Amino acid sequence: MKQIKLPGVKQGISQLIMGSDYFAPEVYELVCTNLDAFTAIGGNTIDSAFIYAGGKSEQAIGMWMEERKNRESINVWTKGGHPNHLGPQVNKQSIYNELMISLERLRTDYIDLYALHRDDTNVPVGEIVEILNEHIEAGRIRTFGGSNWTTARLQEANEYAAAHGLRGFEFSSPNLSLAKAQEPYWADCISVDEEILGWHERTELPLLSWSAQARGFFTGRFTAEDRTDADLVRVFYNDDNWERYRRAEQLGKEKGFSTIQIALAYVLNQSFQTAAIIGARNEAEMKSCLEATTITLTPEEVKWLDLRTR
Repeated sequence: MKQIKLPGVKQGISQLIMGSDYFAPEVYELVCTNLDAFTAIGGNTIDSAFIYAGGKSEQAIGMWMEERKNRESINVWTKGGHPNHLGPQVNKQSIYNELMISLERLRTDYIDLYALHRDDTNVPVGEIVEILNEHIEAGRIRTFGGSNWTTARLQEANEYAAAHGLRGFEFSSPNLSLAKAQEPYWADCISVDEEILGWHERTELPLLSWSAQARGFFTGRFTAEDRTDADLVRVFYNDDNWERYRRAEQLGKEKGFSTIQIALAYVLNQSFQTAAIIGARNEAEMKSCLEATTITLTPEEVKWLDLRTR
């Protein structure tokens, strides 16, 4: 499987990243089955967060790594700083507290990739950069990025870092998919539009996408007339996205791949480094995702799929 590179991370990051929002010790057998299948296809990076399954996701990953004795070959990505009932948690004490708990749950002493799950624009971005660099220096994290951060704040953060001789945000994790979100799937989430895409093309900041397959929009299970999935309708149902679906279907037939594989290939064939979080839960889905990583799309095909050439 192809890999991308991030500063400070000891090994490449597989283009497919295993999602774990449903992981928990209570379904440990399923966790093991899916993680074993994921590593069998060449995957080496697992995405989690302090809040996933109330902390049980990190616990299950820690159990699996300890049992398999494979910590050194796995990139652990976790996130902190998500707002809770007390409000925003992007501050020095909260980040430290959550990170220390995450390390304990994961049964490790370092995080390969760390991201702030949300931003708090009331906190000066330079202060946030300073906090995260302290954790780099302490060896608790190897690299850091932002999940659902605006490009304006990422730009400001990295300008501050450059001016002060510090590490900046080395990746971003918004939603990038062939289907474009017409409103956030969850509150305060960021989906890539043409402006954000252009910024990543210019800066070449690596992008690790969540919902890279648009919540199943390209599976073939849905039609424009089928409005049973209210969230899918709310976020992705519009004429442009159905045209993107038709184009992915057409290109898939020409290349011998499924529509959803072309949609995943779109994410992985940008002009800058990208990876995609996947939610595969069986061997067939895992194989489908792996096959999508072998698809090469030309820049013209990427733009055509995205309706940037009509």
